[in-house]
Amino acid sequence: MFQLGKTIVSEDIIKKDFVCNLNACKGACCIEGEAGAPVTEEEVVILKEIYPKVRPFLRSEGIAAIEKHGTHIKTDLDELETPLVEGKECAYVTFTDKGIASCGIEDAFNAGAIDFIKPISCHLYPVRVQDYSEFAAVNYHRWPICDDACALGKELKVPVYKFVKTALIRKFGENWYSELEKVASEM
Repeated sequence: MFQLGKTIVSEDIIKKDFVCNLNACKGACCIEGEAGAPVTEEEVVILKEIYPKVRPFLRSEGIAAIEKHGTHIKTDLDELETPLVEGKECAYVTFTDKGIASCGIEDAFNAGAIDFIKPISCHLYPVRVQDYSEFAAVNYHRWPICDDACALGKELKVPVYKFVKTALIRKFGENWYSELEKVASEM
């Protein structure tokens, strides 16, 4: 672990390799698990605002889940998440004609309908950020469904921090990312 500003960063984001391999996993991270994607208070406001423009990109099951539960939910632990379709996939999940999970929010963004790409937790994955009162912990989340992504990252020699560069800059800024690159080059 090392400190960058008000973040404590796991060395794994520099030492581990990762490149999503959607042909292998089919976007399982949007389907597997027991919870929706974490969202921030700011993103809750955005999700409510953009929902009418995102709705045409969603599946009927996702629309039904959102209209039943809302654009987000609050868990028993007071955490904010995207709703799920019958306890399974994220309500915002869409599928390509090849059966690969996609994000309806990102689909709307790519079509120019909105200017919000997707929740930062999704954009950062496999990096997870846990905010504390005085700092944020920046960690690599290892999940067996991403074994193919780890193998592809190793083959292509792409460390996690480079794979999620745009998302890290979105979250922490250009200066923070430049400092991260300096640390990586020293390692």
